[in-house]
Amino acid sequence: MTLEICVKAAAGAPHVLGDCPFSQRVLLTLEEKKISYKLHLINLTDKPQWFLEISPEGKVPVLKVDEKWVSDSDVIVKILEEKYPVPSLVTPPEYASVGSKMFSAFVKFLKSKNPDDGSEQAVLVELKALEEHLKAHGPFIAGEKVTAADLSLAPKLYHLEVALGHFKKWTVPEDLTHVKDYMKLMFSRESFEKTKASKEHMIAGWEPKVNP
Repeated sequence: MTLEICVKAAAGAPHVLGDCPFSQRVLLTLEEKKISYKLHLINLTDKPQWFLEISPEGKVPVLKVDEKWVSDSDVIVKILEEKYPVPSLVTPPEYASVGSKMFSAFVKFLKSKNPDDGSEQAVLVELKALEEHLKAHGPFIAGEKVTAADLSLAPKLYHLEVALGHFKKWTVPEDLTHVKDYMKLMFSRESFEKTKASKEHMIAGWEPKVNP
């Protein structure tokens, strides 16, 4: 039985995969578990009626499993793990929250117009904590194999790299070698290549939020 998934279409390009890190997290899970799925690209600025009927809040991703539609990437990933336990992507509980504050710190810094508001510092604190963790436990968050925590964090780091590079001319500091290696490792995975948005669509997706 093929699963169905609704994810964000690219801004201005409704037939191209968009830049939602939560959608990508679910797609990565499907790819890593080799589950076949049918993709529906949703234009979030002009949502089709059938989509609003299955997702009244109009949010993606939404997955159809056992004839019902489920929203929220946390819930979806959990269901996929229960239904398709092989290969296991379970993150050991002690590592499950690694990098969990990265995205909110990044968004705050990206939208910030005040260089002294501490938002850049907050991103560096998160990246340094990740550096220390990977130095002790890497190459992945839970050691030798990819788990759900990596599939959640990698899309957010990709957004961080592309959006901060474009809008702030900012890059991950060179001395965070484990973070840089980790990003290379994750971004070069076949599943990641297949499910990522292009840089220009990512920049187009952030543009209205950065310069409203």
